Amino acid sequence: MTQSEINAARQFIDAIPHSRRLGMKVEQLGEGRAIISMPYDTLLIGDPVTKVIHGGAVSALMDTAGGAAVVAHPLAGLGTATLDLRIDYMRPATPGQTITATAECYHVTRTVAFVRATACDADTDRPVATATGAFTVAKGRA
Repeated sequence: MTQSEINAARQFIDAIPHSRRLGMKVEQLGEGRAIISMPYDTLLIGDPVTKVIHGGAVSALMDTAGGAAVVAHPLAGLGTATLDLRIDYMRPATPGQTITATAECYHVTRTVAFVRATACDADTDRPVATATGAFTVAKGRA
């Protein structure tokens, strides 16, 4: 993937209003891999007693990272949509900590890209969630 393609993919992700509102930041992007972080925000709390971030915010982060990994894959093109996303929540994210999702696009066909992802807080040995997904591939590629 050329630097201009990486920049285009980064701009594509940064242009998603939902991702911007959740404070997502592209940390790394290229060759079918994406790392995106989401800072802790009290507006995203799902449980006011424990102060844990809502699972929907974690889901959005993993979906965005998965899509970013697809658009960063040299065979997939610069547009995609989620076809299927399965998320397994392992534990609540630690309140006050940034959550980072790492996604890898590991297989691309003519029409579908396959992704796996992991979301972690500061304790990278204990994932908050894992995901597998299928995403559309832009026509004319792969």
